[in-house]
Amino acid sequence: MWKEFKEFAFKGNVVDMAVGVIIGGAFGKIVTSLVNDIIMPVIGVLTNGIDIKNLKYVISPATDEIAESAILYGQFVQNIVDFLIIAFSIFMVIRFMSKFRKKQEAAAEPEEPKGPTQEELLTEIRDLLKQK
Repeated sequence: MWKEFKEFAFKGNVVDMAVGVIIGGAFGKIVTSLVNDIIMPVIGVLTNGIDIKNLKYVISPATDEIAESAILYGQFVQNIVDFLIIAFSIFMVIRFMSKFRKKQEAAAEPEEPKGPTQEELLTEIRDLLKQK
């Protein structure tokens, strides 16, 4: 069982996947910072100073004993922007890798040997007929 696990764990695909997960986590943090620190403040300026992250619909206001109950739809909008940027980035990377693989496969495929032309075949047939 240990031998099978080692073979599985150290195959190229598993290691590549682990590296991808680590890079993806770091990329997610970068995109979150981009959205929180650059995109949303610009959108806030364009919407007359509204901080989108703090938009909410209060269901029941806070009292002395009960905390406020609210739907934080501003945070949801911000997470959607995060998701769209990450999804678009992943799409572009996969698209680039697909094109790169197609080019590699096309270059790796050996050219089929060219057969004789029609004239060469006719000449060969003529020569064979002359010999008989």
